[in-house]
Amino acid sequence: MQHFPLDQLQSFIAVADAGSVTAGAPRVFLSQSAVSEQLRKLEERAGQPLLVRSKAGVAPTEAGLRLLAHARQLLAMSEAAWRDLHGVPLQGTLRLGVTDYFRPAELAALLARLQDRHPGVRLQVSVQKSGEIEAAYAQGAFDVGITMRLPQAPGTGSGSEAGVVLRREPLRWMGAAQSLGAPPAAGAPLHLLALPDTCSLHRFTVALLQRRRVPFVVTLMASGVAGLQSALAAGLGVACLNASALCDGVRVLPAAWKLPALPQARFVVLAPRTGEPEFTQRARQLLVADFA
Repeated sequence: MQHFPLDQLQSFIAVADAGSVTAGAPRVFLSQSAVSEQLRKLEERAGQPLLVRSKAGVAPTEAGLRLLAHARQLLAMSEAAWRDLHGVPLQGTLRLGVTDYFRPAELAALLARLQDRHPGVRLQVSVQKSGEIEAAYAQGAFDVGITMRLPQAPGTGSGSEAGVVLRREPLRWMGAAQSLGAPPAAGAPLHLLALPDTCSLHRFTVALLQRRRVPFVVTLMASGVAGLQSALAAGLGVACLNASALCDGVRVLPAAWKLPALPQARFVVLAPRTGEPEFTQRARQLLVADFA
């Protein structure tokens, strides 16, 4: 039977999360040379590179990102099996802050699945903007926070870049599936739909259009992603959204619209605070495994 050894996967996760072998090795209580040997064997078993190495550290390849998602799930399942056989269920209250953009069509089902698997966990979930979640997390209002980060997003504040990348999604220009019609005539403004200007994606989109000298007017500001999706489906304009926000009645705009190319967004589980309880540490591991 072909398989990946759990100890190699654990070292792989530690190094990927820490950003280097030097920083990752203490997390698994091994020497750097031992971890390097585990990574070599893991890449050999995978049949392809899993990490890109540079002077700045390491970063997962595309294959590495796929394996990371599997590895987190496997380790979480292994731990859950151990706790079940030893009669140690996960119990406690988890205050979770989640960005409105995170898998909007699937979030409720993900939370329900988590609740079914761990009935001893009492969830208190708040869906907010990423900046609000990061600020509240820093003040201790949440135990775990999931936020969206954008590359070189102007005006996003000075929040820490620390955390575990849970998921990467491309950003897309979206509009109504049926009634939107042709692109605006030359010189005519784009009708832009967005969340309020306190939203980092709003600021990112506006700055991008301004840099590319694309004329636009913000015709609607929705209070949340669900309202934005409804306005898009109604044909009120176009919006920049992450891929998982695509829904019924909404389409990705074709190349004929000649809108600026868009990068990927990263969804990040905020880094643990010093001295956080074991329950929160284990709950974070489960979220990373289940929500990737």
